[in-house]
Amino acid sequence: MLETSARLLRLLSLLQVRRDWAGVELAGRLGVSTRTLRTDVERLRVLGYPVEGRPGVAGGYRLGAGGELPPLLLDDEEAVAVAVGLRTAAAGGVAGIEETSVRALVKLEQVLPSRLRHRVRAVAGATVAVGGGGGSRVDAEVLTAIASAIRDRELLRFDYAGGSDGGVWGDEPRSGEAEEQGDVQPPRVVEPHRLVAWGRRWYLVAWDNGREGWRTFRVDRMHLRVPNGPRFVPRELPEDAGEFVRRSVGEASWHYRARIRVEASSLYVQNRMPIPIEPEVVDDNTCIVELGSDDPHQLALWLGLLDADFEVLDAPELAEAVRAVGDRFHRAAQAFS
Repeated sequence: MLETSARLLRLLSLLQVRRDWAGVELAGRLGVSTRTLRTDVERLRVLGYPVEGRPGVAGGYRLGAGGELPPLLLDDEEAVAVAVGLRTAAAGGVAGIEETSVRALVKLEQVLPSRLRHRVRAVAGATVAVGGGGGSRVDAEVLTAIASAIRDRELLRFDYAGGSDGGVWGDEPRSGEAEEQGDVQPPRVVEPHRLVAWGRRWYLVAWDNGREGWRTFRVDRMHLRVPNGPRFVPRELPEDAGEFVRRSVGEASWHYRARIRVEASSLYVQNRMPIPIEPEVVDDNTCIVELGSDDPHQLALWLGLLDADFEVLDAPELAEAVRAVGDRFHRAAQAFS
């Protein structure tokens, strides 16, 4: 049996990862009696954590928003700063931590007092973030709303704008069958599974109840309807959510492909390219990449970002585009030769 302090931390963690817990189930997860669970809940309340309870045989617990900020070792100003920073990171302000930021933001906003939530929204609404381009801005509130529905296992209802830009389809099923471009799709009802930050966009992996299959949805094209639908029993995605998005959205949407040998390490190439890629390692200083886009000219521009020697292996159209870009740069520099 866990010691009291460790058990309280475990209890708090469980209350944060799921909205509602039956008392018997929660006690079982902690390995204690329901009487001990009630005592532990009271200890959390004394510490300032707003644990709500439902009486009766089928009663349970949930972690609600309180009138005071629980003792997270943060004062009001620090809590607002952390929440605003997480929103910025969740929207793509800091590469590589978007998904982690969303999870942390959901936990923090769940227990923020109303007065602090209003301050966070006011600060976010009064500031402008200028990104590097190439992606679509996503409202942090939309991300947290979706993440909360995933946590609480609630159906999501939303309107969805289909179409494509930059070679990425708005909604790609596993088979690669694409939606007709430019259409506004009828309202969707889905079982949300995971949010995935891929490249410079956010995607939702979900089971589409209307189409009876796994689908990916670009979050910036989702217009949520409230309230959410009823609870559902989660399904098991047959593969990793990130891999599902990479294959169903990325590869299925490329209109043009090419293989390139790059005189640089695979890690270097991955860090330099504006899209996610998985280079084939030749040796420590050489790799082969397969890239896709709407046209050869776009690929030529991306290759220019590598700042490394490369060889086009199987795409004469790309070789011609690289030559044209090189000629343009050469002409631009002739005044100084």
